[in-house]
Amino acid sequence: MLLQNYSQSLLEAGTDEAGRGCIAGPVTAAAVILPQDFLNEEINDSKKITSKIRYKLREIIEEKALTYKVTHLHEDTIEELNILHASIKAMTLSVEALDPKPEFLIIDGNRFTPIPSLPHQCIVKGDMKYLSLAAASILAKTYRDDYMDMIHEEFPMYNWKKNKGYPTKEHREAIAKYGPCKYHRMSFKLLPDQLKLEL
Repeated sequence: MLLQNYSQSLLEAGTDEAGRGCIAGPVTAAAVILPQDFLNEEINDSKKITSKIRYKLREIIEEKALTYKVTHLHEDTIEELNILHASIKAMTLSVEALDPKPEFLIIDGNRFTPIPSLPHQCIVKGDMKYLSLAAASILAKTYRDDYMDMIHEEFPMYNWKKNKGYPTKEHREAIAKYGPCKYHRMSFKLLPDQLKLEL
């Protein structure tokens, strides 16, 4: 089972993001504070569990969490800031919206911009080590998947219901055939070198 806390703080938040490696759709971050006595043996890095289990766990996390927040940052912000800084901003906005406020923050990854008066620790692959980071990864992933399912209805040719905006072969073939749409991240490499976009 994953560890409950990194620090000795009663109110320790964990934050993680989903969608950094996509070429369409938002980057989505979640922050969560779990009770100190929270235990769940199924919770793990969202990439290690099935979609069905993720959604089941999301209900448990939302019911048991002291507080949580999910933030989408969209293509215009990703283009303006770049994907790393947009990811950090989404995590920051989620953390700042928590009530009660955290006393300590752990972040999945190795980069973060400090929030004044909030001590923090970056933890590489932390969503495989700490419950709050795994919980944040599950919230970020499921809410982003919900968003991609919604915009799939507007542009079904890209099959975002299946690929969630990741650069799969099918997704890139659809971009080559139909061109990009408003949800694509235009500064990203939408097509491999052997396929050229007709703009």
